Amino acid sequence: MRYKADPTSEPAEALTSEFNVLFATRTEYKALNERIKMTEGKKAALLKVLEYPELPLHNNAAELGARAQKRRQDVSLHTKTEVGAKARDTFMTIVETAKKLGVSTKEYFEDRISGKFLIPSLADLISKKALQNENQYTG
Repeated sequence: MRYKADPTSEPAEALTSEFNVLFATRTEYKALNERIKMTEGKKAALLKVLEYPELPLHNNAAELGARAQKRRQDVSLHTKTEVGAKARDTFMTIVETAKKLGVSTKEYFEDRISGKFLIPSLADLISKKALQNENQYTG
């Protein structure tokens, strides 16, 4: 987290060096050596965060969103029509997106159904958040 807040070349070089030392390790176990070599082969992707510190270190948020959809499907089984499946998927997408943006889903739907449109669209909120993140890391 400290690197993300202050990305400079010195810690990036230190982290790259530590990675090289760690994954140059060889053991007496063939399977472990193969696993180490496989991970070492992913070095560029694993250290991409040093070049782009705004990248998340994991994709748990995406996995949690997909998991919510799967839990819903397990509880209610499946929809009876393709239209129902699309409606369910759309609803779940709105719910999960609103949650990630810190927007009350209930208030968002009430705002849209009432036609007041006092709450910005989720697309606008996503764009605003992306711009804030970009500005945070560029200046």
